[in-house]
Amino acid sequence: MLSRKKVYRYTKSQLSKLKFVLGLNPKVEKSGENYKRFIPNPYKAVCLISADLEMAWAFRWSKSANNPIELATKNSILTRNNVPLILKLSEQYNIPITWATVGHLFLESCERINNVAHPDVKRLPYFENTNWKYESGDWFDSDPCTNYYKDPAWYAPDLLKMIIENPVKHEIGCHTFSHIDCSDSICSKEVFDSEINKCKKLANEYDIELKSFVHPGFYIGHLEDLAEFGFTSYRTDYANELTFPRKNTSGLWEFRNTMELSWRVGWSVNYHIKRYKTIIDRAIKYHKVCVFWFHPSLNPEFVTKVMPEVFAYLQSKSEEIICLTHYDYTKWLESNGL
Repeated sequence: MLSRKKVYRYTKSQLSKLKFVLGLNPKVEKSGENYKRFIPNPYKAVCLISADLEMAWAFRWSKSANNPIELATKNSILTRNNVPLILKLSEQYNIPITWATVGHLFLESCERINNVAHPDVKRLPYFENTNWKYESGDWFDSDPCTNYYKDPAWYAPDLLKMIIENPVKHEIGCHTFSHIDCSDSICSKEVFDSEINKCKKLANEYDIELKSFVHPGFYIGHLEDLAEFGFTSYRTDYANELTFPRKNTSGLWEFRNTMELSWRVGWSVNYHIKRYKTIIDRAIKYHKVCVFWFHPSLNPEFVTKVMPEVFAYLQSKSEEIICLTHYDYTKWLESNGL
């Protein structure tokens, strides 16, 4: 007998199929904008692909998991298995990816100082949102404060090195230092700034300049602060859309999600492939920006059977749709007078 969660996921996936046939998911924005303002010549569309590289950090306060730390460890193992495969595919098909990375993963090791983990990082107050519930203890209680040899779920300098050294020009973006809720109602400027300062300091040790940001859980906030830190874009997930980016009052470019690259219950391998290929075709037909994103803790079948077909299709359409990192695209937008 299927669990309530699986029934919900199956029903949701079937409704998504219907909306897709009706052209409602993703929704193609109808506007009078001249697409040439947003699409580099001679292309007809742009594709942005980004990954939220989180390892164990995303799941330790999960409300949906019976054992959040167990789930965190499981997803970390999947991530470690999948990242090398995804990088190999990106190299084979020349697909650049923006890796929005939790800052703690830059570390090879860390330790508690006077029994306190990362005393230079300010703590969030206790809170509850739609995904997480933090109601006791210290925000960093789950941090083993060891090293990536002993606890590879919490550190990933080896994966970062792998991404940086890949022949394809990938981008390392920012996903906060410890995967916090960035919404203004929960996260103070003091907490946010301490997280970003820590990320920038660690990235600098890798000779990386952080320019693209993804809010953990899509809890959007502190946009003016991001602009002051030198970021140029952020990604949102209000609805699945094929549209153009928008520049907000802080000067940041907003990239609206088109669809998550993810394994869905009730979809065959062939339907997954057809769905993503059709979205790419629609982006080209309507001259839009297609924003794909994923968690590297993907179902292995997606990585081995679906992702290669999607990447190969993008390569086959490379004369019509250009794949860029978030920062490379924002640089082009600015050079085009936007």
